[in-house]
Amino acid sequence: QVQLVESGGGLVQPGGSLRLSCAASGRTFSGAMGWFRQAPGKEREFVAVFRWSGGNRYYATSVEGRFTMSRDNAENTVYLQMNSLKPEDTAIYYCAASGRGFYPTGPDEYEYWGQGTQVTVSS
Repeated sequence: QVQLVESGGGLVQPGGSLRLSCAASGRTFSGAMGWFRQAPGKEREFVAVFRWSGGNRYYATSVEGRFTMSRDNAENTVYLQMNSLKPEDTAIYYCAASGRGFYPTGPDEYEYWGQGTQVTVSS
């Protein structure tokens, strides 16, 4: 089992920044780590993905250039740095872990999920 715990959400003004963290624990995991978000009344959507073992990072078009995914291997923690935030970025953000595929972008491809952290972008 892999346990994931997100933190770092909150209320921020448009144009502001937040950094989300996702601490992973449990069994050794070397697959893909993804960030997703879900706004009220909408389906969960892909935000970003990379692999613990290294390689590329992929982002949703809506966040590319504004969001950056990174990691701290020593702390088993994945981060999502979010800059130039917009009201449409408001959602619950989830991190997830997948042992399927290389860079999965569908929620169904992920086996493990955190509890989510709320991000609200509003003036």
